[in-house]
Amino acid sequence: MTSYEDAGVDLDAADELVERIGWRVTSTWSVDVVGDFGGFAAGLQIPAGYVTPVLMMSTDGVGTKAELARQAGLLDGLGYDVVAMVADDLAAAGAQPIALTDYVAVGNLDVDMVATIIESICDACSESEISVLGGETAEHPGVMGKDQFDVSATALGIVELGEQVDPANVQPGDVIVGIHSPNLRSNGFSLVRAIVKQHLDLDHDFPDTTIPTAEVLLQPSIVYSTAIINLLARTEAHALAHITGGGLPGNIVRVLPENARAVIERSSWEVPHVFKVLQRLGQVPSAEMFRTFNMGIGFVVILAEADVERALKAMEISELPASVIGRIEEGPRGVEIV
Repeated sequence: MTSYEDAGVDLDAADELVERIGWRVTSTWSVDVVGDFGGFAAGLQIPAGYVTPVLMMSTDGVGTKAELARQAGLLDGLGYDVVAMVADDLAAAGAQPIALTDYVAVGNLDVDMVATIIESICDACSESEISVLGGETAEHPGVMGKDQFDVSATALGIVELGEQVDPANVQPGDVIVGIHSPNLRSNGFSLVRAIVKQHLDLDHDFPDTTIPTAEVLLQPSIVYSTAIINLLARTEAHALAHITGGGLPGNIVRVLPENARAVIERSSWEVPHVFKVLQRLGQVPSAEMFRTFNMGIGFVVILAEADVERALKAMEISELPASVIGRIEEGPRGVEIV
């Protein structure tokens, strides 16, 4: 063994990937970006209009949804999944996402595969006005399978000092607005894959539909951040929760003060078909479904009753279905689904 390539790392393929994705990455850049593509780092000027800006950061990945995407050969949506995970976490703090870097780990570098993933990240960022400042693609031969990969990202957000969303404002009488999610997003896929292995074929139609199972399970995440920032410009939110791993119970509780209890009315929205099928096939108890999946609610806004109509109007303008799904009551801190 006399070269890096003999050890499993293809430097020529890495150069080809950089050449191929360069214009896609720079197409996301705003006038505030400082630096050149292909350098060691790029920067971003603080956008105009902030007096005392606070910078926030978030890191996350798509988890084992990547493995299902690999098996099915459907990679186009993964960029939206990873952008949603980090951008929507920032929005939950009231921060506008402004920049992102990605990380793709592979067993061996397949230029077409990685380019597809990065191009989808760029598409999602362009739609959300987020600049992709750079990233890293790392080959791990002998550690990961040749066609295996993992995807993660880190996003940078900005908010004016004092304008962060402060859950301490939550109080009994507040209303819980749920922004609907039509699909799984990228949480709970270890359970999804277990159910698929026993009961489903990715190439066959998903039960009670004419759509292939792989396409149903791999639908890309909605990126809520732009709509949330638009909502915050129209009304005051007492708290925001991005519904990811842990579902409604595990994420809403994170924004509740000690004297507040969230009561969620299960009948106030229609749970998407995909969750019903997975629950039935896997014989998964309802409580476990709500702990694992978003169950049709991808983001939650808690606000005063007087502000509900403005919040719903903001979601209508953003073309995202939303509805009142519960209230905050006095009581021990927790989330109850009734």
